[in-house]
Amino acid sequence: MKKLLAVALIVGIWACKKEKKEPSVADTMKTYTISQMMDNESIAGGSFSPDKSKLLVSSNRSGIFNMYTVPTTGGDMMPVTQSDSSSVFAISYFPKDERMLFRMDNNGDEIYHIFVRDTDGSFKDLTPDEGARSLFYQWSKDKNAFFYGSNKRDSRFMDLYKMDLGSLTSQLVYQNNDGYDIGVVSPDEKYLALSKSINTNDSDLYLFNLDSDELKKINKDQSGNFPQDFAPDGSAFYYTTDDGSEFSYVMKYNLANDSYEKAIQRDWDITGSYFTQNGTYQVTYINEDAKNTIEVMDAASGENIELPTVENMEITSVSFSDDETTMRFYAGGSQTPSNLYVYDLESKEQKKLTNVLNPEVQAQDLVKAKVVRYKSFDGVEIPAIYYAPHQATAENPVPALVWVHGGPGGQSRQNFSSFIQYLVNHGYAILAVNNRGSSGYGKTFYQMDDLNHGDKDLKDCVEGKNWLAQQAEIDSDKIGIIGGSYGGYMTMAALTYTPEEFDVGVNLFGVTNWMRTLKSIPPWWESFKDALYKELGDPYSADSVRLKRISPLFHTDKVTKPLIVLQGAQDPRVLQAESDEIVAGVRKNGIPVEYVLFEDEGHGFIKKENQITAYSKILEFLNEYLKEEKSTPIKEENK
Repeated sequence: MKKLLAVALIVGIWACKKEKKEPSVADTMKTYTISQMMDNESIAGGSFSPDKSKLLVSSNRSGIFNMYTVPTTGGDMMPVTQSDSSSVFAISYFPKDERMLFRMDNNGDEIYHIFVRDTDGSFKDLTPDEGARSLFYQWSKDKNAFFYGSNKRDSRFMDLYKMDLGSLTSQLVYQNNDGYDIGVVSPDEKYLALSKSINTNDSDLYLFNLDSDELKKINKDQSGNFPQDFAPDGSAFYYTTDDGSEFSYVMKYNLANDSYEKAIQRDWDITGSYFTQNGTYQVTYINEDAKNTIEVMDAASGENIELPTVENMEITSVSFSDDETTMRFYAGGSQTPSNLYVYDLESKEQKKLTNVLNPEVQAQDLVKAKVVRYKSFDGVEIPAIYYAPHQATAENPVPALVWVHGGPGGQSRQNFSSFIQYLVNHGYAILAVNNRGSSGYGKTFYQMDDLNHGDKDLKDCVEGKNWLAQQAEIDSDKIGIIGGSYGGYMTMAALTYTPEEFDVGVNLFGVTNWMRTLKSIPPWWESFKDALYKELGDPYSADSVRLKRISPLFHTDKVTKPLIVLQGAQDPRVLQAESDEIVAGVRKNGIPVEYVLFEDEGHGFIKKENQITAYSKILEFLNEYLKEEKSTPIKEENK
């Protein structure tokens, strides 16, 4: 009997041990402050120094973007600039010496100037014309000059200039009188690729002979998209097109005999393709279900080389040294910011150069996005990126937000966002919808919202809310909507035209008066203004009636749900007046309206201090009015 009792006791203990659950991520998860989450470093670029000993990058570790160098063998990043106002973005080392090119604007006004940092540490503005915008295009093949665009002659159009690296003087190469967009210059500098927008999807593509001034149209049908590159020997021109296809592919045009051949085609849009310095490799970017897939083809064999791997991460961008023996790349994902690596193509050795995740943040606490799809009101399938908090369960349902990207025509992608991770970490599910009109899902889907904004695209967002409400881990009574720019418009459209669907709205610099926005676009948008009007409507025509009808500013009396609006005073795209007026209009309804205005930001918030203020205010607002956990109202913030 004692033996039986002993056996039963042992079995019971074993059973208890077997049933004991390992702690879940939710059990061990930490909740982070916005300062901790925004202390994840953002790094961009990576130009090799002539001796390949260093990379030139941009980083926001100082609070705004500045230039740094990092040894390719590993080691500390060294600051090159120390701006505390306007962000500095590195362009490149000079090809034959350690001078550096970079660009700056004035607190987000998008009027960029190109600067050089000399080897003695001095700086010079190479494009000092007041009010003129300059853009770097490419180095010359011999690496003795670079090509850039400037609208100093005519604020509407970018002319092409060539700047000598010895004298740092420039000469006009192409005067753009007809509103073309500048493409790539051929290696022998004989041809300049140009494009002319037809609509927001299609362009006519041209080659301009810089010797004879002859202009030749290249695409046969309407579906030319973008110039990409010339063959290294100058014999062919490569461009993307979706002619006869839903998705863009690479077309090769042979200059000698005017023949065409498909060069690269995949099941998704090819968004870019270029040759390395000596033509050894052709690098191609594919937008595969809202994330980058990168192929590097050995041009001689036509076979793709094997790229390095990083556990639980994906390569998001690559670039090569001029001698084509070394590659720098970034690897990351929706759940982790991207780190910078170097890779030796001969030895296959790779070296991690950065560690951008704040050491106070546990990697396992971040959430990996999942691609989902749902049917909209008319049966159209809508793709979306879903972030479910670790703490969300059927027993503990959480509030949620429908997130709408910018554009129109943008795309929510599987990229890392400290802001999204911050909201998710604090218990908010995010469904980043790619409503009809979003890029990346074929040209038919892309054009579905033309002249229809605030209608079917809004219904797609409402159906996204309905999808969320059906998920067991979501509190169906607590779903809001959030977005920036076009996404901010969709937030206001949702609160205005479907006032009972969403419980709160977060509007980041959103359009609220389409007529004013379309009439006040920056002058340098002239080349694709007509294409923009074809998609959205011409404010100087009978379209103005519809544009007024879909502009939330004129219907603020319908808004009944709490709203927070955030705006940059230097924004050249969505003017501050848009946000000032929508706030004033909605406040008349006697509902909670918060307004956060930044005097030193443009279209989007770049400075960490401002991001911390903006995103913490948004969380306070959501906790108060969506999660209903606070009782202290938020004070208006002007910074």
